[in-house]
Amino acid sequence: MTESQLRDMAVTLAQYVIALVALAWAASQTDPAEAASLLAGLDALTVLALLAVTVLGLLARFDTWAATLAPIQPTDRRTAGRVDLIVNFVNQLLPSRLTGRLAAPFVLRSKLGISYADATAVSGVHTALYAVLYGAVATVGLALAIGRLSIGLATVLALSIALYLLAGAVVLAAGTNLERLDWVFGGVTRLLGYLPKVGDRLAAQAEDAVSFTADATVAFRRIALDPGVWVRYTAGWVVAMVLAPGARVLLLLAGFGVAFEPAALVPLYLVMAYSVTLLPLTPGGFGVTEATTTAVFVALGVPSAAIVPVVFVDRFLGVYLPALAGWYPALGIDRASLRSGEEG
Repeated sequence: MTESQLRDMAVTLAQYVIALVALAWAASQTDPAEAASLLAGLDALTVLALLAVTVLGLLARFDTWAATLAPIQPTDRRTAGRVDLIVNFVNQLLPSRLTGRLAAPFVLRSKLGISYADATAVSGVHTALYAVLYGAVATVGLALAIGRLSIGLATVLALSIALYLLAGAVVLAAGTNLERLDWVFGGVTRLLGYLPKVGDRLAAQAEDAVSFTADATVAFRRIALDPGVWVRYTAGWVVAMVLAPGARVLLLLAGFGVAFEPAALVPLYLVMAYSVTLLPLTPGGFGVTEATTTAVFVALGVPSAAIVPVVFVDRFLGVYLPALAGWYPALGIDRASLRSGEEG
């Protein structure tokens, strides 16, 4: 085993240790028997409402992929849903929500047969819009809660939110201006051509990269500059990432007999608290997200005995269950075509 492999293994092990420690801390903030009693006491109507909200949120999330795919290849919600579930599955295996999206172009290529350039553009726009919207909503939540949070907690949240906004801006700027790098690729192509024996082959590959960049830029602009994409994506994103999780948390708190005022701010606080998923601390933010969200809502006045099971149920329904569902469609990815790199 090489030194690099050992280092990667050590980092991965450290991330899982952090996840388990954070998860243990969150769980320690409540009595397991009391939490189980609260959950068992939920009436059938509340449970049905939780499931209905979860399904609605999933369908809205699927529509965000359909929105970004529309200018390239109109796609039904079922196919878009398979893409979303697979990408979400990969997200839970990698240490940051955005790094997990690196697999999205390959998933789109396999499921829809579109070119890598188009798939990269679709994935890039989807990631950029997600990051911009998440950062904007989380900023509002932080601004409203800042006076009630500790300095350390507020700093961590501010850092993660700033990274969301920066990532969204960078992806949008880079995706619409890739042609500015053509002079770099052109210079590299000329230099590679001088190499003996392998020069011509390497230069041809570099020219393919230039062609790919140009095609991806055209596709990216076509999607990112379409107002309809922004409207449809934003509508789906707000339902999936703001309204559905917020409704789940409010339903659970009400079922536990805990009031939160003003209730309208719960979705904003939740987006803010969940923003730590961007920090590459643990796979999918597992453990750290639950601990941070618990700390945020306790600071906002919610009893820890109630908020811990609320957060765990919301994360399970909104993140972990869909990720688990993404394992099966992930088995259907055409790995041979991904390795070959042939255009569809």
